[in-house]
Amino acid sequence: MTIGNSGSVSTSADLLAAIESVSSPDTVDTPFGQLNFFDGVPLPESVSTIYDALDLIRGIDVFLNCVPGASLVAFRRGIRETGIDSPRTIGYSDPRANSRGFALTPNTETTYGTTFLDLKAWGPTVIEAPPNSMCVVDDFWFRYVTDMGIPGPDHGLGGNYLFLPPGYAGEVPDGYFVLRSPTYTNWVVLRALGGVPDMKKTRIYPLSEADSPGANEWINWVEESFNTVHANDLSFFFEIDELVQEEPAEALDPERAGQLAAIGIVKGRPFDPDERMRGILDKAARIGAGMARALSYAPRDPQASLYGSWNNAFVGGSHEFLRDGARLLDARTQFHYIATVITPAMARARAGAGSAYAYTVHDARGAILDGGRSYRLHVDPNPPAKNFWSVDVYDTQTRSLIQVPSTIWPAVASNSGQLVANDDGSHDLFFGPTAPEGRESNWVETLPGKSWFPLFRLYGPLEPWFDQTWRLGEFEPLD
Repeated sequence: MTIGNSGSVSTSADLLAAIESVSSPDTVDTPFGQLNFFDGVPLPESVSTIYDALDLIRGIDVFLNCVPGASLVAFRRGIRETGIDSPRTIGYSDPRANSRGFALTPNTETTYGTTFLDLKAWGPTVIEAPPNSMCVVDDFWFRYVTDMGIPGPDHGLGGNYLFLPPGYAGEVPDGYFVLRSPTYTNWVVLRALGGVPDMKKTRIYPLSEADSPGANEWINWVEESFNTVHANDLSFFFEIDELVQEEPAEALDPERAGQLAAIGIVKGRPFDPDERMRGILDKAARIGAGMARALSYAPRDPQASLYGSWNNAFVGGSHEFLRDGARLLDARTQFHYIATVITPAMARARAGAGSAYAYTVHDARGAILDGGRSYRLHVDPNPPAKNFWSVDVYDTQTRSLIQVPSTIWPAVASNSGQLVANDDGSHDLFFGPTAPEGRESNWVETLPGKSWFPLFRLYGPLEPWFDQTWRLGEFEPLD
């Protein structure tokens, strides 16, 4: 018998039980193969298995936790292909976004404008936001920086915003809404209630040109085919390395920086994995992508379930994905794998303002939506939307607007002027490879051999949406 420092008594039986608890058996069966030990020391043949497994786990963690950053690296690369390669150049979609390019779940009802700030090249940069607009700026790790316009500090009157680069210690002039971003690159998203004419009142220029700003160039990208979606294979890690090398090390939290360092992605060092590591990282990306698809299409957080088959894409009510002081890692991956733009206005939708969303990949019977089958979605009268509502259809692989022969706008919307209502004010919407006779205006084409998913949007959602006294129907198979 022994006496511990606390005065408690430990028996020989207690110590034997402790040894059993703290020790490793000579063999451990794992998903990576059997691990063999000699009295707790891994045998040489198991050491390599252990490190292969550890590198795979680290790679999967990096994929799941760095999807937000890779998403913006890919988005910047994609729009550069259209000529939007400077903050001086602003891209826009007139009349509206379409399915020609790959982008994560854009809607076909809104005209977007976008560019990227480069605070390293330009230094302090000014954005003159137009009135009656809803604009957002996110940093390069896809974290919220500011709203501009109606949800921003100018409250829709228009205003001058000054973005300062990391570590900036110079003078800050008066007359601006001042933002200090942790990254040099920042993504700008523009929307204006007055459409393109109002959007083009936006001006972006270096602070050094404040007395005589240079003109902005506007590029309409709707005729272009381009890809803004991040990779799901080895090249994902090179997308992340691009971000890490460009931005200050302090821009990333130590935990994710540690995961990246563990697989060889470190600021100021070349990322050049050997053949062994390339194989492991390619497998990690593919496994991580599979996990991200499960989180997106079959989320298990109870807050991700709206009702029936319908899901909520923004879990937790926080644009930082925080709940009770904990980061909602699964929710962050779920959102960023299928969507873009981070703002508190999306995370905490309120009655009469902003927009609300619901999506599903299942029909009324719980089967995965099949592009070779036909479905009806019944929308009850008086959908709780102050402005309008819509259903856009997306490809489950690319999470982009589905590409079909019949249209580049695979959607139905209450403000289209084409949707036909039933006598009671309800709507029957149809989805499938062929249009039901006489219902073509209420139909969206899908493709045999492929799945798809709808995203239902309410612009200006009203109280019946939030208290669920009005609910969406389910996708009823017609065959």
